[in-house]
Amino acid sequence: MAEMTTPTTAPATISPASELPRRLAGRRIIFAALNIATIAGLAGAMLALLAADGVGTVEGLMWGAYVLTLPWLSIGFWNAVIGTAVIARGPRPGDPLALDDAAGTPIVTRTAIVMTLRNEAPAEAIGRLRLMLDDLESSGEAEHFDIHVLSDTNDPAIAAAEADEMAHWRHGATRPDRIHYRRRTDNRGFKAGNIEDFCDAHAGDYDFFLTLDADSFLSARVVLRLVRTMQAAPHLGVLQTLAIGTPSTSVFTRTFQFGMRHGMRAYTAGSVWWTGDCGPYWGHNALIRMAPFHAHCRLPELPGDGPLGGHVMSHDQVEAVLMRRAGYHVRVIAEESESWEENPPTLPDFIGRELRWCQGNFQYFQLLGMPGLKPVSRVQLVLAILMYVGAPAWMVFILLGAGAVAANGASVPMGWGLALVGVILFMCFAPKIMGLLGVFASPTQSRRYGGRFRVALGGAFELVASTLMAPAVAFAVAVFAFGLMFGKRVEWRAQARAVRQVTWREAWASFLPQTVFGIALLALFVVAAPNLIWFAAPVVAGLVLAVPFAVLTSDPGLGLAMTRTGVCAIPEEAVVPAALVRLRQIKVSQGGDPGAVSATA
Repeated sequence: MAEMTTPTTAPATISPASELPRRLAGRRIIFAALNIATIAGLAGAMLALLAADGVGTVEGLMWGAYVLTLPWLSIGFWNAVIGTAVIARGPRPGDPLALDDAAGTPIVTRTAIVMTLRNEAPAEAIGRLRLMLDDLESSGEAEHFDIHVLSDTNDPAIAAAEADEMAHWRHGATRPDRIHYRRRTDNRGFKAGNIEDFCDAHAGDYDFFLTLDADSFLSARVVLRLVRTMQAAPHLGVLQTLAIGTPSTSVFTRTFQFGMRHGMRAYTAGSVWWTGDCGPYWGHNALIRMAPFHAHCRLPELPGDGPLGGHVMSHDQVEAVLMRRAGYHVRVIAEESESWEENPPTLPDFIGRELRWCQGNFQYFQLLGMPGLKPVSRVQLVLAILMYVGAPAWMVFILLGAGAVAANGASVPMGWGLALVGVILFMCFAPKIMGLLGVFASPTQSRRYGGRFRVALGGAFELVASTLMAPAVAFAVAVFAFGLMFGKRVEWRAQARAVRQVTWREAWASFLPQTVFGIALLALFVVAAPNLIWFAAPVVAGLVLAVPFAVLTSDPGLGLAMTRTGVCAIPEEAVVPAALVRLRQIKVSQGGDPGAVSATA
């Protein structure tokens, strides 16, 4: 183990954060009032619709299931509305959430750059770290950083490859004492346990640590900005910017991250406006203050041996609320920057990730009563649960409605019903729509995306794809969520990242239940209530078409055609940052997808 320097900011000298001005409390009151009014209005509208022929037990249960979906829907909508206004307005003097990025100030702290691995492709993951360190060397600031690769790999062949990659790196490095590799044989606590063990061993060696997943990649400019900002603000405990997807030739990835990018920009700006010091932590691409994290953010082991017991899987938001409880801010800089990640390449891979997050977030039911949490921190935990309550609630609503149609037929005021469906769909897609409108309205921003025509084309394609994808994902999450009650669980596996083709066999094996359910719904409405088919059309289409959707969105030929024509292109495809050019070279050398990173930097 290399000799470490003593942190400039010792744990005993870190001061808890002062409270933000009362203006933030006022924002939270306004935000709560907007959402209460919206939820009440939508709940009342549905009650009026269901009460057309009287309200019985079935209608009451349907209304209750529907109401469970509203908080997440309403909060996302108002985050987007407020975020769009904040972005359009620009920075304002005296903003209580303003942070000094301390540009150009000397770095006087020590930071560990920490990447956690579990059965990932070693050459590509470690290659990203090498590029980050090279970029820091070029900036002249690498002396303030050490590299730590923390492995939970249990595949012997991959473990051997990791060790070889690290040995090769150290052998050619000018400062091998700054490059460290450790593999655990006891994978207690998964990724969070791995980080916890690292902090136990190095709490006195570093002021900050930067958490990375195997697909994380940050430029030196962003890393140094985070470090300088945190140096200047001793009340910060966690600091992150928006993480954006790297270019890809996968149809699914391109489409997903095109919509995600526009939605997250508006959504996060609005969320920051009212959450402020109680922001989220997304588990990677974030700078963390070592001392309070080590002292206050150790995760509890949950009681029970079922899927919701044991070690906390979705560790990030729990660590965020514990950091805030300790008096430190958890902050998001709601700006796109050179902080990258990779998104799932296919619909089955995306659903696999969603199921793991669903199980982890449902564990929060046991953590809502933790003493001493800030009120907004409890809201963050509730929102994380509600993210995955919506899918089973919608499926219950649909099943009850289908049962009612089969038993008695149905008579719904057509105009009123279609209007309510339209409002709900608009609110669902509001973050993406408002993010797109923000780009469309700005000549500079629209040029970055290839012009207004491509922005509009990509936006339309993504909204259609999202509409088709959502029912298939919701069905899978709902089935899994109900299965949790009977002991069903997911295993902690490496996330799929490589671009691949979904075969028809795999698609049928994955989505046969969705297809059968969708066909049954379609037949039911055609026979028993043809006047309601327009209400069910978005859900039925997504379920019935799940198999071809999964195959087509993984088709390499279609992906290359989208890449060549710029459909769902992101700015990094037109003007490629130098860091991504080097990353592409690594991906090509490893036989991976070079993405669309082919333009001249």
